[in-house]
Amino acid sequence: MVMNGSDALSRAPSRLACRRLALLAFAVPAAILIANGMAHASEAIDVRLDRAKVMRIARPAATVILGNPAIADATIQDRLTLIITGRSFGTTNLIVLDQAGEPIADQLITVSSPNDDVVTVYSGDTRRSFSCSPDCQPTLSMGDSPQTFDIVKGQFQSRSDIVQNATSGGQPAAAN
Repeated sequence: MVMNGSDALSRAPSRLACRRLALLAFAVPAAILIANGMAHASEAIDVRLDRAKVMRIARPAATVILGNPAIADATIQDRLTLIITGRSFGTTNLIVLDQAGEPIADQLITVSSPNDDVVTVYSGDTRRSFSCSPDCQPTLSMGDSPQTFDIVKGQFQSRSDIVQNATSGGQPAAAN
């Protein structure tokens, strides 16, 4: 079959259609790569034990889910700010959802030791920790021997009770 030039031109795609196809052919794989990169590129949020860290989010949060709330805690400070607090050593995940249930954030949270000015003393199978800034004082540290931990915990609790009593005007603290 022989076609004249005008028939071939009428059936050939326009330049605009070719550009759209080329853009689509490039855009779809690029969008997939970007989406996959965003899902995997974010690094874990590193929080020190017993410390807080501010996390800003893109949209107002309605729901915060922690994989293991014994490792980290998250509180909604305001509509765009979360406070992440390290509770115990380890790694867990944090998911933040908006009012419609759509994900805003999906992050790993790693809680590690602060290690600043802490001295650990080993004596046989006994382990004790001291916070040395500048003078060394006993401190509670996970992993200390149970007897040492309980002694220091008791001292902290006694001190806390004294402070509570002093700030409540001498009234005994309410029982739990």
